[in-house]
Amino acid sequence: MKIASLLSCFSLVVVLMVACGSGPTLTRATGFAYEIVVVMDQKSWEAPAGQAIKSELVSDVPGLPQPEPSLKITYVQPHDFNGLLRYVRNILIVKIDPALYTKVSLGYENDVWAQGQVVLSLKTPSEEAILEYLRVNENTLVNFFVKEEMKRAIAQLQEEYSSVVMDNLRKDFSVALNAPANFIYYRDTTNFFWASNNASTGRMDLIVYTFPYTDSNTFTAEYLVAKRDSVLKINLPGGHPGSYMQTETRGGIDYKPITLNDKYCGVTRGLWRMEGDMMGGPFVSIARLDEKNNRVVVAEGFVYAPETNKRNYMRRIEASLYTLRLPGEFELPEAERK
Repeated sequence: MKIASLLSCFSLVVVLMVACGSGPTLTRATGFAYEIVVVMDQKSWEAPAGQAIKSELVSDVPGLPQPEPSLKITYVQPHDFNGLLRYVRNILIVKIDPALYTKVSLGYENDVWAQGQVVLSLKTPSEEAILEYLRVNENTLVNFFVKEEMKRAIAQLQEEYSSVVMDNLRKDFSVALNAPANFIYYRDTTNFFWASNNASTGRMDLIVYTFPYTDSNTFTAEYLVAKRDSVLKINLPGGHPGSYMQTETRGGIDYKPITLNDKYCGVTRGLWRMEGDMMGGPFVSIARLDEKNNRVVVAEGFVYAPETNKRNYMRRIEASLYTLRLPGEFELPEAERK
């Protein structure tokens, strides 16, 4: 059983129920972001159904230069699922019983044993039904937990964010965005804004730029990558003479439409490289139509972290991008009114 690695981070956690005037208060959920406990009968876990679940949960994060698993799994048998393991932030419980279930169903609950926790239950009559469900509903499990972690990151960014980024974007672009609080280094020019944590390890950068909206062909991977390259060539020169940032297209570009604030949003993922230099890494950008000002607003995050895992850096900056609000979508936060 692979329990020891997860329990090691809980050594200082007090898992007591605290009494208060209105009743018991749940302890905070434990564990690191993108960690998950899977509860399943060992025989089924080692069978094709269990391996299919594992394969999906540890599938590669899209858009990274090296393979990195989407989630880190701690597996436990049902009779060992107790104590500290019940307080982990992400839990998947798989129940197989042909007497109780006629088809596969998914359901989730929040704060079952700890505050800030999500427990997803997969109920099925058979292992074969699991395999069929995962085949038809590709990436449903991993997408669920990644979305939950994104929601947690966004909630944290709403409480603590860079006032430097917020103030400059509101003043010069009439948009709002909650960047990590350590983004204090910035440069603001006409229609282009850059900010960074300027870290020696795990450097994260954020850029925002705008351009006039002409037609619907704007929201395609080809157009947005071409625009990206033209904008970054001018605004993000490298450390060597003649060097500048460009999109690395040889590994492919992923473009996907999503809905953000009930409006269309194009998400582009890929790799960047510094033309004339050896630097490179992953990026993710979102493009939205500002109808009020007839312009496209692009917010992008990219990471430079050679020889280091990049998943958590990229997902943190991606969560920041999803806080982008256009004119008419935001009110002045309480923190900014003080």
